[in-house]
Amino acid sequence: MTERTARINQFLQANGWGEADCKPLASDASFRRYIRLTQNGQAALLMDAPPPKESVSPFIKIAKHLHALGFSAPEIYAEDETHGLLLIEDFGEHTFTRLLLNGADETALYELATDTLIALHRLPADQAIPGDLASYDQQHLQDEAVLWADWYIPAVTGAPMPAAMRKSYVMAWFECFRLLDNQPQTLVLRDYHVDNLMRLDGRSGVHACGLLDFQDAVKGPSAYDLMSLLEDARRDISDSLRTAMLNRYFNAFPELDRERFETAIAVLGAQRHTKVIGIFTRLCWRDGKSVYLQHIPRVWRLLERSLKHPALSPVVSWLDRNIPADQRITPPKPPQSQEAS
Repeated sequence: MTERTARINQFLQANGWGEADCKPLASDASFRRYIRLTQNGQAALLMDAPPPKESVSPFIKIAKHLHALGFSAPEIYAEDETHGLLLIEDFGEHTFTRLLLNGADETALYELATDTLIALHRLPADQAIPGDLASYDQQHLQDEAVLWADWYIPAVTGAPMPAAMRKSYVMAWFECFRLLDNQPQTLVLRDYHVDNLMRLDGRSGVHACGLLDFQDAVKGPSAYDLMSLLEDARRDISDSLRTAMLNRYFNAFPELDRERFETAIAVLGAQRHTKVIGIFTRLCWRDGKSVYLQHIPRVWRLLERSLKHPALSPVVSWLDRNIPADQRITPPKPPQSQEAS
């Protein structure tokens, strides 16, 4: 028995789940893992987030905050923050992704997801945003955008991006990020898409929308999570559905400057898609998770669409000068010797 396994067993015993049947769930892109526990007709999830690679502290903070606001984040039954272990509410199997694959009403699910954001964004900023939360400021956005430079470019070209080229890349983004100044600020959950949303039986309205994977939440532009929902790296969404959800959101906020908000969606979308291409490349080259490469063609299409907005002209000009079309591709897998087992 490993030290980690012994720690988990001790945690389960101490919190009344020592005799539970354990079923590991599919892993995600992080170092966290989840185990479904069943015992005496009851269910719970064990979150195993081993320090120092992971921390449960942000999850605890945001989950409790969302609960206090009346949203459906998993209830926390027991916690060992020091050792990265949580017992949390099990929302079941009905992720939006799984429901959509089984023929659920797509429009109804996206309306529920959009309405949940509307309810959150209607709250005053000082109520929606917990204290001491990091800001999604220009530096934060910039740090994420350079993941593309640091991982995608070496994978495609075989060499790191030259320093001067990297500096000009950063400056191109800086010009775009200035357009986000004075955008409405709220709690940004950051990974708000159908993989991380669940329909909860026995609950109505926005309470029926179960929220997952919010531990990276920040204070930032209200456009971000709506963009994340409607420009999904893992799922194609029709233009008509995208337009309908945007209109639904704008109808809820008639005072919102639609042109500026759509500019924010374009800039944030381009930033996110660039970041995701970098992250998916890193997951393959560093972590041996090549399955994420299958999504990169879709993310490139989303990025190219965002870049059509005139606000992104500095980035478009940079790409046209430095990255020809034949390098805007799915990166190859690393040599076999570099892949994780």
